[in-house]
This record gives sequence, C-alpha cells and structure tokens, in this order.
Amino acid sequence: MVAASEVQTGLEASALWLRVQQWATELGFSQIGVADIDLGHAEPGLQAWLAAGFNGSMHYMSRHGMTRARPAELVNGTLRVLTARMDYLPRAGGSNEERAGGDWQAIEWQRLRSPGQATVSIYARGRDYHKVLRQRLQALADRIAQAVGPFGHRVFTDSAPVLEVELATRSGIGWRGKHTLTLHREAGSMFFLGEIYLDLPLPVTEGLEAHCGSCTACIDVCPTQAIVAPYRLDARRCISYLTIEHDGAIPVEFRAAIGNRIYGCDDCQLTCPWNKYAQRSALPDFDVRTPLGDATLLELWRWSEADFLRHTEGSAIRRIGHGRWQRNLAVAMGNALGSHASAEIKAALRTALVDAFDSASELLREHIDWALAQHNVGASAARPATATPAR
Repeated sequence: MVAASEVQTGLEASALWLRVQQWATELGFSQIGVADIDLGHAEPGLQAWLAAGFNGSMHYMSRHGMTRARPAELVNGTLRVLTARMDYLPRAGGSNEERAGGDWQAIEWQRLRSPGQATVSIYARGRDYHKVLRQRLQALADRIAQAVGPFGHRVFTDSAPVLEVELATRSGIGWRGKHTLTLHREAGSMFFLGEIYLDLPLPVTEGLEAHCGSCTACIDVCPTQAIVAPYRLDARRCISYLTIEHDGAIPVEFRAAIGNRIYGCDDCQLTCPWNKYAQRSALPDFDVRTPLGDATLLELWRWSEADFLRHTEGSAIRRIGHGRWQRNLAVAMGNALGSHASAEIKAALRTALVDAFDSASELLREHIDWALAQHNVGASAARPATATPAR
C-alpha cells in the first residue's frame, strides 16, 4: 500500500491513476478525469451571471458566491478534483423503440407532439441520480483509501457550490456546449456529472477542444428562448427551472411554451447533433420506471399525494412535492385543451380540472383557471409543440 502522504512523484501518482480508472469502470462510470483547482478565470463569468439575476429564485447560488470557483475554500486542503461522467440514456427496450428503429430522439419528439401525453425529462425517469452517483463516488473514494491509506476528500453530485461543467471541461470530460451543458464527441450530453475533491496530487488530465462550431440548434429550438446567448442561460426562462426549481406561479408568458412538459425539458439536447452518439447507460438504475415513461396527463392528474409519494419513491421527482406536480400538470392540461387533441381527450381533461377546483390550493386554482381558459383559445393561438428538427 502506498501512503497518501507518499503519493508525490509523477510515477507514483500515474500508477495510482491507472488503478483509479479501472475501479471507476468497474463501478459503472463512463469516464473520469482530474482537474486542477485554479478556476480564477471562471469567476468573472459567474459574477456577471449572478449580477444579471439569471439564477432566479435559486438564491443559494448567490449566497455561496465565488466559493464555486474556489475548490480549496469549499474543502480545505483540496489539491485536485476528480471528475466523473455517468451515461444515463436508458437501456434500449419497449415497443416504442422497436417501432422507431431504436431512434430515441424521434420517440421524444413524437411524445412532445402528443398533447395528451405527459413528458418527463429523460434523466428523471429512473432512480434519483444523486443517490446513484454519490454512492458510487464514495465507493471509488473508499477504494482509493484502501490503496493509499486515509486521505482528505469529499464527494459531490449536484449538491454543493461546485462549478461542475467548468471542472468537467478542464479535465477532458467534454466541452461546454452553447446550451451550457457538457458535450463529448462520443457521448453527446446525456450524462450526469459528479466530483471528488481530494488532497492527492493526481496527474491532471487534458481538456478537449470545443466542437460546436457555428451550430445554433440548441439556441434556436429552446421553447422559451432561455439560451439568451451562446453559453449563457437565463434560468428564469428555462422550462426545467420553471417546472422544478420555481415554487410559485409559473409566469403566464411561458405557459403555452411548456406544452406537455411536466418535469424538466430536453429540447436543447434532443436537437443537438452530437447526441446521435449518446451512450446507453450500463446500469439498470436509469431504466424507465412505470408509469413515468408513457403516462397520460389525465392518469398523473388523478394521483393523490399518497400516490405521488409512492410512485416517486427513490426518484428525483419527489422533491418538487405534490403541489408543484399538480401545478405543472394543470399547465400541460391547459395546453392540451388549446391543442389539436381529440374532443374526447379535451372533455376528459376539462372535467378533471373542474372537479379538482374546489379542493385545490389557491396557487393550483389559479393554474386551473388559466388551463380551462385555453379551451377557448384554440390551437392557432397557442405555441405548437416543437417540430422535429432536420438532423
């Protein structure tokens, strides 16, 4: 065993790194890298983003300030950040994929054009990624400790003030796309990121050259124009923020654009040319849980709070609570009432909304009122579901 204090020379660190990569593969990670901790060049952009108020009601982002760009301030003694990628595109299967010849993007575009269907972001259809990555990152840290002895470290998965995309970019996990997500030529963007802050001087891995070129597909397709400039996202306009992070009324000006998206939005990823190379997950954790894959809006609307908690146990969806879940559904149901959906579907949705009104919270009543009003708006006035882009 090599003591942590002795991992100093390039030879020792390189030998350890080879073993760490092997362990990471065994634990289901798709790729790992190592970044240094000098992120000073990222601070001006972070400051400008916060100053513009693009974080919306995510006040914790401004509360932590520049700690995000200073790993050693977050975890004292940090010398390197081990970054990890885990692909989450569910393993192939099901009649829909068979009919579409395995083209998962085509399936998702079709879902968005089916107003009676509910669309949940792909990443949230399986087990909560926070739990999956955190457990496996800790297992990786434990293996390192077995090899070198006790060492200082802390595991993160979208759970602390960490500049995940910046660290992933610096360590070669990918490059920052114009939608602000990490992209890789051989994996697209359909993966989660996680980190281990550690006090071991592992060799830094090289970053990748960006390959977005002149492409603006993600910017052009965004339903709410949340990508206000290349590499710059106004979260206040983003459907993922509005349906997950935002806890009040959804601004009226964005409701029609939400379509049938009830938790998150994948449009910028669906249209990205690099995602034709997206990799299927090697883990069953991210397989689609029924009924999150193919449920209708009406089926999900009928869930009681107890049903919601039961169906979302172990899922990232549970954290938004039943109230926000119903708020999102009401908006989607309103969009269906103003769409090309059949008269039968519209009648059922309208009845369900009316029946729920008296027992609804004040917030939900406001969204039900808006939804019922869409029946008279008609499909011509509502923004249509995003069309499948040319690929």
